[in-house]
Amino acid sequence: MTEEEEKGGESTLTVLLAGGVNLAIAILKLVAGIITGSGAMLSEAAHSVADTITEALLLTALKRSERPADRVHPFGYGKERYFWSLLAAVSIFASGAMFALYEGFTTVFGENSDQDNPLVGYIVLAVAFVLESRSWLQAIRQVRTEAKAESRSFFGYLRMIDDPAPKTVLFEDSAALVGLVLAFAGIGLHQLTGSSVWDGLASILIGLLLACVAYLLGRTNRGLLIGRQADPRLVRGVRDHLAAAPEIEALVDLQTMLMGTDQVLVCARVDFDDALGAADVERACVRIAAELAEGFHDVTEVFIEPVPRTDPNLRATVLARYGDLRANPVEDYQ
Repeated sequence: MTEEEEKGGESTLTVLLAGGVNLAIAILKLVAGIITGSGAMLSEAAHSVADTITEALLLTALKRSERPADRVHPFGYGKERYFWSLLAAVSIFASGAMFALYEGFTTVFGENSDQDNPLVGYIVLAVAFVLESRSWLQAIRQVRTEAKAESRSFFGYLRMIDDPAPKTVLFEDSAALVGLVLAFAGIGLHQLTGSSVWDGLASILIGLLLACVAYLLGRTNRGLLIGRQADPRLVRGVRDHLAAAPEIEALVDLQTMLMGTDQVLVCARVDFDDALGAADVERACVRIAAELAEGFHDVTEVFIEPVPRTDPNLRATVLARYGDLRANPVEDYQ
């Protein structure tokens, strides 16, 4: 099994586990919310429903992004993972945050309501916390394992990750655990004070929490959909490999873009030795592309364009994109 297949299987396991847990918890919270009349509990039920929808969207992302390239999409369907993950972030906001905020404001500014059977709420929240913790630990384990494999810190890997599935599950499960604590506090303070305002405030805080998670995930997937540069370490490795090629006198420009999880497009403009003939340049391009694909497993497409380093229009284009490149045309935009 390849490294990509292992990562894909781990992501699928993480998403399936989270989806099953969230569906079970959503049903428990809904029943408890109806029995207790707690707005915070109903907000948490909506939270779990949103998370369940999110897992379904992530599974769609994982499956559809694995389709091979075809005539219509010659670079493959890797970015479908980012599209469906972006919809998952929208789902968290639309079906989770908005309902929680509505329920919270309705409770705070409405008439004071009595609380029934708070013990049921406490039991359901405790069970939900245990189940959510299992899903959260699986997401933590996956991120830690992958971060260690790439010799990165936990948070450093999260910033550079190109697979939104484990990050989405980790964020939503973390929010779920915090939301459960907020709901527990809301129900407890309602029971102690007799005021449903505390229950409403808990719902509002849950809604704000979900809105923040939705924003963070949406921003991540937005950047990936637009076309983010590859990992700077990979860019530096590709740059060094190109600079070391005996046929290349200068690396004029290097562009990379994530085309999907573990899929990187490399476009290089290089100044070849003027003594080389056309056939020599062609053979060098084929060899260098093969070396890059073999040396960097994420590199799936390589385009090498021979250009003169002194061309003023090309230099102006590179300067406009990266700024002052007096030192190195690649290092300055890391």
